[in-house]
Amino acid sequence: MSEWLNYAKRAITGEKLSLDEGLSILQADDEEVLPILQAAFKVRSHFYGKKVKLNMIINAKSGLCPENCGYCSQSIISTAPVEKYSFLDKETLLAGAREAMERKAGTYCIVASGRGPTERELDGVIEAVEEITATMPLKICACLGILTDEKAKRLKQAGVHRYNHNINTHRDHHEAITTSHTYDNRVETVESAKSAGMSPCSGVIIGMGETDEQIVEMAYALREIDADSIPVNFLHAVPGTPLEGKSRTAPMKALRVLALMRFINPSKEIRVSGGRELNLRTLQPLALYAANSIFVGDYLTTEGQSVEIDHHMIEDLGFEIEERAIPVT
Repeated sequence: MSEWLNYAKRAITGEKLSLDEGLSILQADDEEVLPILQAAFKVRSHFYGKKVKLNMIINAKSGLCPENCGYCSQSIISTAPVEKYSFLDKETLLAGAREAMERKAGTYCIVASGRGPTERELDGVIEAVEEITATMPLKICACLGILTDEKAKRLKQAGVHRYNHNINTHRDHHEAITTSHTYDNRVETVESAKSAGMSPCSGVIIGMGETDEQIVEMAYALREIDADSIPVNFLHAVPGTPLEGKSRTAPMKALRVLALMRFINPSKEIRVSGGRELNLRTLQPLALYAANSIFVGDYLTTEGQSVEIDHHMIEDLGFEIEERAIPVT
């Protein structure tokens, strides 16, 4: 049995790979990528078969953010020419949900810039979510920034199934990326969402200057948080942000990162997220041998691949779109 297949066998049983074993994946030669993906697919298929979960994101509030996150085109320190608008009204959020249905997405992600939701913004999300869940078989994921326990409970009661708050980077690298909030603020928000009964979603952005050791430890941190869904973003270095000019992650390295995330978090939803088109380029289909989830359509301020191409990619792989399994309330 190959080293990689041994990793797969151990991952399926719940055994955590060591730091050195994780590094061996990230630092393997390019000719090892296909054997690594074959092993990662054994883990992926054990838990998810050939199903691919589709998610659609709506930018419910753009720009106007007081945080200083170095990767973000919407932050207060960004000079990127992004559209700026306050919170979308209910009808626009409902129209987005209908679009998610047309794209065959099972989860509709309502995302807003800012440190955290105001009471008025929270009320608007809740009103929209209650109508969406009453009329459409969609799961709702909210990503509204830092939450209090009380706001988390209100979102859960309204019908929000999942809450996203990424750790983004390694604890020791966090201050190199942002200083307007702490790493612990992020973890505490994920814990608040869990305590309220929402499914925790937390992931990373690869390519912001972290080391390979830190990438492995980020995978461990997400395992410790017990995130049900792990978005793996690859930096899209937008001009006008502090990380402008950062080199993209090489496609083969990106595939190794996705395989690592699958081995360390074997039963979790691994989602290839922002930057997949720019960083993986023509190797995007191979990502689904490790990951089991993608966004369809555009991201927050950057364009995604066309929905038709994503659907064809899944079909051409012999995979299938995960059917919606949530009843209308």
